[in-house]
Amino acid sequence: MSIQPVLGIAIIGTGAIARHHARACREVEGIELVAICDVSPEALTRFGDEWQVPVTNRYASVEALTEAIAPDIAIISTWGISHAAMGIHLAQSKRVRAILCEKPFTMDASEAVALVAASRASRTLIAEAFKFRHHPVHLEIRRRIDAGIIGEIVTVRSAFCQSVGAANRRAEANWRWDRARGGGSVYDLACYNIHHARYVFGCEPTSVYASGQIEGEIDVASSIVLTFPGERTAVISVAHNAWHAHEVEIGGTHGQLRLENPWNNEDRAVTLVQRTAEGTTSTGFAPVYQFGEQLKHLMECVRTGEPHRIPPEDSISQMRTIDAVFTSLRSGEAVQLGGDWPTRESQDP
Repeated sequence: MSIQPVLGIAIIGTGAIARHHARACREVEGIELVAICDVSPEALTRFGDEWQVPVTNRYASVEALTEAIAPDIAIISTWGISHAAMGIHLAQSKRVRAILCEKPFTMDASEAVALVAASRASRTLIAEAFKFRHHPVHLEIRRRIDAGIIGEIVTVRSAFCQSVGAANRRAEANWRWDRARGGGSVYDLACYNIHHARYVFGCEPTSVYASGQIEGEIDVASSIVLTFPGERTAVISVAHNAWHAHEVEIGGTHGQLRLENPWNNEDRAVTLVQRTAEGTTSTGFAPVYQFGEQLKHLMECVRTGEPHRIPPEDSISQMRTIDAVFTSLRSGEAVQLGGDWPTRESQDP
Protein backbone atom coordinates (compact mmCIF):
# COMPACT_ATOMS: atom_id res chain seq x y z
CA MET A 1 0.00 0.00 0.00
CA SER A 2 1.52 3.32 -1.12
CA ILE A 3 1.96 6.11 1.39
CA GLN A 4 0.32 9.35 0.33
CA PRO A 5 2.43 12.52 0.67
CA VAL A 6 1.38 15.01 3.33
CA LEU A 7 -0.52 18.01 1.94
CA GLY A 8 0.67 21.44 3.06
CA ILE A 9 -1.95 23.99 4.12
CA ALA A 10 -1.70 27.79 4.22
CA ILE A 11 -4.32 29.75 6.17
CA ILE A 12 -5.03 33.29 4.97
CA GLY A 13 -6.39 35.38 7.84
CA THR A 14 -5.88 34.46 11.50
CA GLY A 15 -9.18 35.43 13.12
CA ALA A 16 -11.49 33.24 15.18
CA ILE A 17 -12.56 30.88 12.41
CA ALA A 18 -8.94 30.33 11.38
CA ARG A 19 -8.40 28.53 14.68
CA HIS A 20 -11.01 25.97 13.70
CA HIS A 21 -9.20 25.36 10.42
CA ALA A 22 -5.88 25.10 12.27
CA ARG A 23 -7.35 22.50 14.59
CA ALA A 24 -8.56 20.54 11.56
CA CYS A 25 -5.03 20.66 10.13
CA ARG A 26 -3.73 19.25 13.39
CA GLU A 27 -6.33 16.46 13.63
CA VAL A 28 -6.63 15.26 10.02
CA GLU A 29 -4.02 12.69 9.07
CA GLY A 30 -2.07 13.59 5.95
CA ILE A 31 -2.40 17.35 6.47
CA GLU A 32 0.13 19.85 7.81
CA LEU A 33 -0.30 23.57 8.51
CA VAL A 34 2.81 25.02 6.86
CA ALA A 35 2.11 28.75 6.53
CA ILE A 36 -0.12 31.60 7.68
CA CYS A 37 -0.86 35.08 6.41
CA ASP A 38 -2.29 38.18 8.08
CA VAL A 39 -1.88 41.93 7.73
CA SER A 40 -1.49 42.28 11.50
CA PRO A 41 2.02 41.45 12.86
CA GLU A 42 0.53 40.93 16.31
CA ALA A 43 -2.05 38.48 14.98
CA LEU A 44 0.61 36.60 13.02
CA THR A 45 2.78 36.23 16.10
CA ARG A 46 -0.08 35.20 18.36
CA PHE A 47 -1.53 32.67 15.92
CA GLY A 48 1.82 31.37 14.74
CA ASP A 49 3.03 30.75 18.27
CA GLU A 50 -0.23 29.07 19.25
CA TRP A 51 -0.18 26.68 16.29
CA GLN A 52 3.59 26.30 16.03
CA VAL A 53 4.00 27.73 12.54
CA PRO A 54 7.66 28.48 11.75
CA VAL A 55 8.48 32.19 11.95
CA THR A 56 9.87 32.02 8.43
CA ASN A 57 6.45 30.91 7.15
CA ARG A 58 4.43 33.81 8.54
CA TYR A 59 3.54 36.31 5.83
CA ALA A 60 2.11 39.83 5.89
CA SER A 61 0.45 39.49 2.48
CA VAL A 62 -0.87 36.77 0.23
CA GLU A 63 1.51 38.03 -2.46
CA ALA A 64 4.50 37.44 -0.20
CA LEU A 65 3.20 33.99 0.66
CA THR A 66 2.81 32.83 -2.93
CA GLU A 67 6.19 34.26 -3.90
CA ALA A 68 7.88 32.24 -1.18
CA ILE A 69 6.07 28.89 -1.05
CA ALA A 70 3.61 26.69 -2.95
CA PRO A 71 1.20 25.07 -0.46
CA ASP A 72 -1.13 22.39 -1.74
CA ILE A 73 -4.23 24.03 -0.26
CA ALA A 74 -4.95 27.63 0.74
CA ILE A 75 -7.80 28.35 3.15
CA ILE A 76 -9.25 31.87 2.92
CA SER A 77 -10.60 32.86 6.33
CA THR A 78 -10.51 36.65 6.03
CA TRP A 79 -13.53 38.95 6.12
CA GLY A 80 -15.84 38.31 3.18
CA ILE A 81 -15.04 41.65 1.59
CA SER A 82 -11.60 40.35 0.54
CA HIS A 83 -12.49 36.80 -0.50
CA ALA A 84 -12.65 37.50 -4.22
CA ALA A 85 -9.36 39.41 -4.40
CA MET A 86 -7.54 36.84 -2.28
CA GLY A 87 -8.93 33.91 -4.25
CA ILE A 88 -8.21 35.43 -7.64
CA HIS A 89 -4.61 36.11 -6.65
CA LEU A 90 -4.15 32.58 -5.32
CA ALA A 91 -5.61 31.08 -8.49
CA GLN A 92 -3.62 33.28 -10.86
CA SER A 93 -0.40 32.58 -8.98
CA LYS A 94 -0.75 28.88 -9.89
CA ARG A 95 1.01 28.15 -6.61
CA VAL A 96 -1.81 26.21 -4.97
CA ARG A 97 -3.71 23.12 -6.05
CA ALA A 98 -6.93 23.98 -4.22
CA ILE A 99 -8.64 26.86 -2.44
CA LEU A 100 -11.14 26.51 0.40
CA CYS A 101 -12.98 29.82 0.73
CA GLU A 102 -15.00 30.66 3.82
CA LYS A 103 -18.58 31.76 3.44
CA PRO A 104 -19.89 34.00 2.03
CA PHE A 105 -17.98 32.98 -1.09
CA THR A 106 -17.80 36.60 -2.28
CA MET A 107 -19.79 39.80 -1.80
CA ASP A 108 -21.93 39.38 -4.91
CA ALA A 109 -22.44 37.19 -7.95
CA SER A 110 -20.21 39.21 -10.26
CA GLU A 111 -17.29 38.67 -7.88
CA ALA A 112 -18.14 34.97 -7.70
CA VAL A 113 -18.10 34.68 -11.48
CA ALA A 114 -14.67 36.37 -11.62
CA LEU A 115 -13.26 34.13 -8.88
CA VAL A 116 -14.54 30.95 -10.49
CA ALA A 117 -13.24 32.06 -13.91
CA ALA A 118 -9.77 32.64 -12.46
CA SER A 119 -9.82 29.23 -10.79
CA ARG A 120 -10.93 27.48 -13.95
CA ALA A 121 -8.28 29.24 -16.03
CA SER A 122 -5.53 28.02 -13.71
CA ARG A 123 -7.16 24.61 -13.12
CA THR A 124 -7.29 25.30 -9.40
CA LEU A 125 -9.96 23.47 -7.41
CA ILE A 126 -12.06 25.95 -5.45
CA ALA A 127 -14.78 25.17 -2.92
CA GLU A 128 -16.94 27.16 -0.52
CA ALA A 129 -16.56 26.26 3.14
CA PHE A 130 -20.02 25.13 4.19
CA LYS A 131 -18.74 22.67 6.78
CA PHE A 132 -22.16 21.22 7.60
CA ARG A 133 -22.41 19.65 4.14
CA HIS A 134 -19.82 17.08 5.26
CA HIS A 135 -21.52 16.06 8.49
CA PRO A 136 -22.88 12.48 8.46
CA VAL A 137 -26.33 13.70 9.49
CA HIS A 138 -26.67 15.87 6.37
CA LEU A 139 -25.42 13.05 4.18
CA GLU A 140 -28.11 10.86 5.75
CA ILE A 141 -30.77 13.53 5.18
CA ARG A 142 -29.80 13.60 1.51
CA ARG A 143 -30.08 9.81 1.35
CA ARG A 144 -33.56 9.81 2.87
CA ILE A 145 -34.77 12.57 0.58
CA ASP A 146 -33.42 10.80 -2.50
CA ALA A 147 -35.02 7.53 -1.33
CA GLY A 148 -38.42 9.27 -1.15
CA ILE A 149 -38.91 8.38 2.51
CA ILE A 150 -40.80 11.62 3.24
CA GLY A 151 -42.18 12.04 -0.28
CA GLU A 152 -41.71 15.09 -2.46
CA ILE A 153 -40.20 18.03 -0.59
CA VAL A 154 -42.73 20.82 -0.26
CA THR A 155 -41.25 23.21 2.29
CA VAL A 156 -38.12 23.94 4.29
CA ARG A 157 -38.31 26.03 7.46
CA SER A 158 -35.15 27.10 9.21
CA ALA A 159 -33.92 29.57 11.81
CA PHE A 160 -30.49 30.80 12.80
CA CYS A 161 -30.64 33.48 15.50
CA GLN A 162 -28.20 34.65 18.16
CA SER A 163 -28.55 37.63 20.46
CA VAL A 164 -25.62 40.05 20.42
CA GLY A 165 -25.22 42.25 23.48
CA ALA A 166 -25.49 46.03 23.24
CA ALA A 167 -21.77 46.57 23.91
CA ASN A 168 -20.87 44.57 20.79
CA ARG A 169 -23.42 46.14 18.48
CA ARG A 170 -21.01 48.60 16.85
CA ALA A 171 -18.47 48.33 14.07
CA GLU A 172 -15.43 48.97 16.27
CA ALA A 173 -16.25 46.00 18.49
CA ASN A 174 -17.81 43.55 16.05
CA TRP A 175 -17.28 43.07 12.31
CA ARG A 176 -20.89 41.89 12.06
CA TRP A 177 -21.89 45.53 12.57
CA ASP A 178 -19.50 46.76 9.89
CA ARG A 179 -20.86 46.79 6.34
CA ALA A 180 -17.38 47.54 4.97
CA ARG A 181 -16.15 44.18 6.26
CA GLY A 182 -19.16 42.20 5.08
CA GLY A 183 -21.26 42.31 8.23
CA GLY A 184 -24.98 41.75 8.67
CA SER A 185 -27.36 38.86 9.26
CA VAL A 186 -27.59 37.77 5.62
CA TYR A 187 -23.88 37.35 4.93
CA ASP A 188 -23.14 35.91 8.37
CA LEU A 189 -26.18 33.73 9.08
CA ALA A 190 -28.68 33.42 6.24
CA CYS A 191 -26.01 32.14 3.88
CA TYR A 192 -26.25 28.81 5.75
CA ASN A 193 -30.04 28.60 5.48
CA ILE A 194 -30.06 29.65 1.83
CA HIS A 195 -27.40 27.15 0.82
CA HIS A 196 -29.17 24.40 2.74
CA ALA A 197 -32.56 25.13 1.17
CA ARG A 198 -31.08 25.11 -2.33
CA TYR A 199 -29.30 21.85 -1.52
CA VAL A 200 -32.46 20.19 -0.18
CA PHE A 201 -34.64 21.18 -3.15
CA GLY A 202 -31.85 20.42 -5.60
CA CYS A 203 -32.65 23.44 -7.76
CA GLU A 204 -32.57 27.23 -7.73
CA PRO A 205 -35.33 29.51 -6.40
CA THR A 206 -37.48 31.34 -8.90
CA SER A 207 -38.20 34.30 -6.64
CA VAL A 208 -36.99 35.86 -3.41
CA TYR A 209 -38.77 38.08 -0.91
CA ALA A 210 -37.06 39.51 2.16
CA SER A 211 -37.83 41.99 4.91
CA GLY A 212 -35.68 42.92 7.85
CA GLN A 213 -34.61 45.22 10.65
CA ILE A 214 -31.88 47.67 9.72
CA GLU A 215 -29.49 49.43 12.10
CA GLY A 216 -27.46 51.98 10.21
CA GLU A 217 -26.05 50.06 7.24
CA ILE A 218 -26.51 46.63 8.81
CA ASP A 219 -29.32 44.11 8.32
CA VAL A 220 -29.58 42.99 11.94
CA ALA A 221 -32.46 40.58 11.35
CA SER A 222 -33.97 39.18 8.18
CA SER A 223 -36.99 37.10 7.21
CA ILE A 224 -36.67 35.49 3.80
CA VAL A 225 -38.99 33.48 1.57
CA LEU A 226 -37.48 31.56 -1.33
CA THR A 227 -39.95 30.17 -3.87
CA PHE A 228 -38.81 27.14 -5.84
CA PRO A 229 -40.33 25.54 -8.95
CA GLY A 230 -43.74 24.07 -8.22
CA GLU A 231 -44.51 26.89 -5.75
CA ARG A 232 -42.50 25.11 -3.06
CA THR A 233 -41.01 27.38 -0.43
CA ALA A 234 -38.21 27.85 2.03
CA VAL A 235 -39.02 30.15 4.95
CA ILE A 236 -35.92 31.50 6.71
CA SER A 237 -35.51 33.54 9.89
CA VAL A 238 -32.12 34.92 10.95
CA ALA A 239 -31.18 37.55 13.53
CA HIS A 240 -28.41 39.03 15.62
CA ASN A 241 -30.95 40.51 18.04
CA ALA A 242 -33.13 37.51 18.92
CA TRP A 243 -32.73 34.68 21.39
CA HIS A 244 -30.99 31.52 20.24
CA ALA A 245 -32.75 29.60 17.47
CA HIS A 246 -30.90 26.98 15.46
CA GLU A 247 -33.10 24.45 13.70
CA VAL A 248 -34.43 23.16 10.41
CA GLU A 249 -37.56 21.27 9.36
CA ILE A 250 -37.93 19.64 5.96
CA GLY A 251 -41.55 18.95 5.06
CA GLY A 252 -42.50 16.38 2.45
CA THR A 253 -45.79 15.05 1.14
CA HIS A 254 -45.43 11.94 3.32
CA GLY A 255 -43.38 13.03 6.29
CA GLN A 256 -41.01 15.44 7.96
CA LEU A 257 -37.35 15.57 8.99
CA ARG A 258 -36.30 17.82 11.86
CA LEU A 259 -32.81 18.67 13.09
CA GLU A 260 -31.68 20.99 15.86
CA ASN A 261 -28.24 22.61 15.71
CA PRO A 262 -27.88 21.86 11.99
CA TRP A 263 -25.00 24.24 11.19
CA ASN A 264 -22.78 24.84 14.24
CA ASN A 265 -22.55 21.65 16.27
CA GLU A 266 -18.82 21.08 16.72
CA ASP A 267 -18.07 18.20 19.08
CA ARG A 268 -21.75 17.75 19.97
CA ALA A 269 -24.09 14.89 19.25
CA VAL A 270 -27.14 15.65 17.10
CA THR A 271 -30.43 13.84 16.62
CA LEU A 272 -32.40 13.55 13.40
CA VAL A 273 -36.14 13.21 14.04
CA GLN A 274 -38.31 11.66 11.33
CA ARG A 275 -42.11 11.77 11.39
CA THR A 276 -44.24 9.77 8.96
CA ALA A 277 -47.56 7.91 9.06
CA GLU A 278 -45.64 4.93 10.42
CA GLY A 279 -44.60 6.91 13.49
CA THR A 280 -41.75 9.00 14.85
CA THR A 281 -38.15 7.80 14.93
CA SER A 282 -34.99 9.44 16.26
CA THR A 283 -31.52 8.70 14.94
CA GLY A 284 -28.53 9.86 16.95
CA PHE A 285 -25.23 10.93 15.43
CA ALA A 286 -22.04 10.98 17.44
CA PRO A 287 -20.07 14.23 17.82
CA VAL A 288 -17.83 15.09 14.89
CA TYR A 289 -15.56 18.01 14.10
CA GLN A 290 -17.11 19.41 10.94
CA PHE A 291 -14.02 21.42 9.98
CA GLY A 292 -12.09 18.15 10.01
CA GLU A 293 -14.68 16.35 7.88
CA GLN A 294 -14.61 19.27 5.45
CA LEU A 295 -10.83 19.13 5.15
CA LYS A 296 -10.83 15.34 4.70
CA HIS A 297 -13.19 15.66 1.74
CA LEU A 298 -11.11 18.41 0.13
CA MET A 299 -7.94 16.37 0.64
CA GLU A 300 -9.49 13.40 -1.15
CA CYS A 301 -10.61 15.64 -4.02
CA VAL A 302 -7.08 17.01 -4.40
CA ARG A 303 -5.55 13.53 -4.33
CA THR A 304 -8.05 11.72 -6.55
CA GLY A 305 -9.46 14.45 -8.79
CA GLU A 306 -13.02 13.59 -7.75
CA PRO A 307 -15.56 16.45 -7.82
CA HIS A 308 -16.12 18.42 -4.65
CA ARG A 309 -19.54 18.20 -2.98
CA ILE A 310 -19.91 21.97 -3.45
CA PRO A 311 -18.97 22.81 -7.05
CA PRO A 312 -18.05 26.42 -7.91
CA GLU A 313 -21.20 26.80 -10.02
CA ASP A 314 -23.19 26.27 -6.84
CA SER A 315 -21.37 29.16 -5.17
CA ILE A 316 -22.16 31.47 -8.07
CA SER A 317 -25.86 30.55 -7.78
CA GLN A 318 -25.66 31.02 -4.01
CA MET A 319 -24.39 34.58 -4.45
CA ARG A 320 -27.07 35.31 -7.06
CA THR A 321 -29.70 34.35 -4.52
CA ILE A 322 -28.06 36.48 -1.81
CA ASP A 323 -27.91 39.40 -4.25
CA ALA A 324 -31.66 39.03 -4.73
CA VAL A 325 -32.20 38.99 -0.95
CA PHE A 326 -30.44 42.35 -0.63
CA THR A 327 -32.38 43.79 -3.56
CA SER A 328 -35.65 42.72 -1.95
CA LEU A 329 -34.61 44.13 1.43
CA ARG A 330 -33.95 47.46 -0.23
CA SER A 331 -37.03 47.61 -2.46
CA GLY A 332 -39.59 45.85 -0.26
CA GLU A 333 -40.66 43.80 -3.27
CA ALA A 334 -40.16 40.23 -4.42
CA VAL A 335 -37.32 39.66 -6.88
CA GLN A 336 -37.84 37.32 -9.81
CA LEU A 337 -34.61 35.47 -10.50
CA GLY A 338 -33.08 35.45 -13.94
CA GLY A 339 -31.48 37.90 -16.34
CA ASP A 340 -29.01 40.47 -15.06
CA TRP A 341 -28.10 40.28 -11.39
CA PRO A 342 -27.63 43.25 -9.07
CA THR A 343 -24.11 44.07 -7.91
CA ARG A 344 -22.98 44.84 -4.38
CA GLU A 345 -23.13 48.59 -5.06
CA SER A 346 -26.91 48.33 -5.48
CA GLN A 347 -27.49 46.09 -2.47
CA ASP A 348 -27.16 48.45 0.50
CA PRO A 349 -30.43 48.17 2.45
